[in-house]
Amino acid sequence: MGRVVQLGMSDSLPFWRRPVALLFLMAAAMPITFATWSALLNNFVIEAAGFTGVEIGWLHTVREIPGFLAVGVIALIIFIREQTLGIVSLLTLGAASAVTAWFPSFGGLLAVTMISSIGFHYYETVNQSLQLQWIDREKAPQTLGWIVGVSSGASLLAYGLLVVTWKTAGLSYNFVYLVSGGITVAIAVFCFFAYPRFEAPNLQLRKMVLRRRYWLYYALQFMSGARRQIFLVFAAFMMVERFGFEVHELTALFLINYLANMVFAPLMGRFVAVWGERVALSLEYVGLIGVFLAYGGIYWFGWGVVLAAVLYVLDHMFFAMAFALKTYFQKIADPHDIAPTAAVAFTINHIAAVFLPAVLGYLWIVSPGGVFVLAAAMAGTSLLLALMIPRHPVPGYETVFQRPVLAAAE
Repeated sequence: MGRVVQLGMSDSLPFWRRPVALLFLMAAAMPITFATWSALLNNFVIEAAGFTGVEIGWLHTVREIPGFLAVGVIALIIFIREQTLGIVSLLTLGAASAVTAWFPSFGGLLAVTMISSIGFHYYETVNQSLQLQWIDREKAPQTLGWIVGVSSGASLLAYGLLVVTWKTAGLSYNFVYLVSGGITVAIAVFCFFAYPRFEAPNLQLRKMVLRRRYWLYYALQFMSGARRQIFLVFAAFMMVERFGFEVHELTALFLINYLANMVFAPLMGRFVAVWGERVALSLEYVGLIGVFLAYGGIYWFGWGVVLAAVLYVLDHMFFAMAFALKTYFQKIADPHDIAPTAAVAFTINHIAAVFLPAVLGYLWIVSPGGVFVLAAAMAGTSLLLALMIPRHPVPGYETVFQRPVLAAAE
C-alpha cells in the first residue's frame, strides 16, 4: 500500500484494483468470519459454556462496548489512514474469531469476543465512511445494494458449507472457527498489499462533529441500534432454546436469509433510487412491527417452528433495507463531515446496545414475548422518525419541518 492514487484518477486502474472493488472484497471478507461466528455461537455457548439468557445477554453487551467507543476512530485517523485502519480492523476480527473455541468459559468468551468486536466495529465504522466518500452520490443506492448483495453472498457461501459439511464431515467448532477466521485474515493481508492508498478529494475533519441539523439522522441511528440488538441477541437464541435447532439447522435458516438478500438487496437499491429513503425506511419499520409482534405471539399463543423460521427470514430481509439511512446522510452531509460523523453515528447506534442485551436477558427469563413487544414499540418509534425525512433531502432541508429555500448553514 505504498502508492497514493487520487480518487478521480482511479478509473485508469484495472477494475479489480479500483476503490469500489476493494469495497466489494472487504464486504465479502467480513461476513466469512462474522457469519460463521454467528451461526455457531448460540449452540457453542449452550453446549460448551452452559449459557442461559442472562449470560448471552452479557456476552452481547460486552460485544457492543467497542461499538459504543467507535468515536475513538476519530482519534486514530489522525495517525492512520482510514483505508489502513479498516484493513487492520478486518484482520483483528478474523484473528480473534479464529481462536474463539479455545476459550469455552464465560470469562474467556467475554475476552475473545471483546477483541473480535473491536475489529468488527472499527472496520464497520471506517467502511461506512469510505463507502460514502468513494461512491458517487447518484450511484450510491444501487452500489450499496450490490455491496449488501456481495456480503450476503459471502455469508451464503459460509452457511452453505456449514450445512453440507457440519455433520457429514464431523466438523468441530475449533476447526470451523480457525478456517473462517484464517480466510478473513488472508484477505485482509491481500487488501493491504494489493491496493494503492486512495486519496479522496475532500479532506475529512479529524475531530468530533455534532451538528444540530443532523439530529434526525442521529435519532434514527439510536433507534436502529436499540431495535437491532433485540433481533441479533434473542431471535436466533429463541430458535435454539425454544425449538432445539442444531448447528446445521440454524445455519440452513441463515443460508435462506442471505440467499433472499442476495436477490433482494440490489432490488432495494433501485427502489431507494426511485422512491427515496422515506418510503424505503417506512416500509422497513412497518414490516418489523409486524414481525416482532408475531414473535411475541409464538410465546403467548404457542405458534410453531415454521412460522418462527418464516419470521426470521422476513426479519432479516427488512433489516437489509437499512442502507437507505446511509444514503439519507450522504445527501444531507457536508463532504468533510463523513468520517467523523460515521464514528459519532456508530457510537450513537450502540448506546442502547451496551445495556439492552444484559437488561433484556433478565426480562427474557420472565417474559420472552415481552422482549419482542418492546422491539415492536421501538420499530414504531423509528417509523415516526422516518416519516420526517423529506422526499428529496439536501443540506438545509434535512426534515419535513424545513423548506428547501431556507438552507440553514452550520
